[in-house]
Amino acid sequence: MKIGIDIRLIGKKQTGSEAVFFNLAKNLAKIDSENEYKLFTDITDTTVLQNTGVSLGIDNQKNFEIISLPTRNKFSWNFWTLPIYLRKKPVDVYLTQYITPWFVPKKVKIVTIIHDISFEFYPQFIKFWDLFFLKSLIPKSLKRADKIMAVSKFTQDEIIKYYKVDPKKADWFHNAVSEDFSMQDISEEKIKTIKKKYNLPERYILYIGTLQPRKNIPALIEAVALLKTEPNLKLKLNSLKLVIAGGKGHNYDKLIDEVVGRNNLAEDVFFPGYIDEEDKAAIMKGADIFVFPSFYEGFGMPIIEAMSLGVPTIVSDIPPHREIANNATLYFKPEIPGELTQKIKEIIINEMVRDSLSRNGKLQAEKFSWQKTAQKLLNIFVEMNH
Repeated sequence: MKIGIDIRLIGKKQTGSEAVFFNLAKNLAKIDSENEYKLFTDITDTTVLQNTGVSLGIDNQKNFEIISLPTRNKFSWNFWTLPIYLRKKPVDVYLTQYITPWFVPKKVKIVTIIHDISFEFYPQFIKFWDLFFLKSLIPKSLKRADKIMAVSKFTQDEIIKYYKVDPKKADWFHNAVSEDFSMQDISEEKIKTIKKKYNLPERYILYIGTLQPRKNIPALIEAVALLKTEPNLKLKLNSLKLVIAGGKGHNYDKLIDEVVGRNNLAEDVFFPGYIDEEDKAAIMKGADIFVFPSFYEGFGMPIIEAMSLGVPTIVSDIPPHREIANNATLYFKPEIPGELTQKIKEIIINEMVRDSLSRNGKLQAEKFSWQKTAQKLLNIFVEMNH
């Protein structure tokens, strides 16, 4: 069987989506030495391509090949560049995310991964052109796809319900903590170096991820502002700051700066920007508390990463977070910052709460595995090809 995988995201600092394709490709390489894999990218830099091969562990694997297809932009790649290639040299199964390629022979079975459909529920948080393309192209893509894979049972249900998809056509898998993340240095020494590198405070509450409006970061800032007004916590909190890590690029929530300004928190909120992948575990391990306050998610990868390190974690009370975190985190209603303040207080004040969150988090994170997910996907590819 010839399997094509769209790996354009690898090396593009696209946080969650990039991690999914990286870990799937890497783990498929570990478990499958029989089928032939073509990994398609639009990156042309030979050094980057070589490094990608090494980091995926496929540089000496004969059944894996990276194919570079240069293009003008991501739309012409899907509508023109890739289809031309696949018409000449078809694969049996092609794995991508969201938008499927057009004008590809019907015999090429297409699997598309959908991370979430937040744009359908929070359209006000999406830029006009992004929304236009998603609204027009996703329904067509789901129709063309032979299989739709969601990253949680919750997202699978949402897709079936919202797009009236045949339940047999949709399936789900869970993301996991990558081996690369688990092997990162989290020693005291490394944490000290990281704090210096990113100019971080000694003690901090951490958020890491994109800074889009649906991530609800203003509520986290409001919660910290409320925390500062607690008289009996003053001493314990004076040194505790808030670190909001992630690039300010695409679809940045402008309300973040407004809320920081309104609450006079310029000295208390730190924006280190994009965190290098190899520093991520140390920055998380260095945190007193990890918070993930989203209004809407498909999965929430940073949650299991923080849990795996035993960092006490608080998340918004939404179905996908319940699905992945179970009883290993504290929950708050995303629209009530005061509730988040109470949960932060609970962790700061109560050592038993901290210890139980740390212990349960590690146990819960162990239930997720990229190898299991890659195996499930491979089984689906084989099934589709029969």
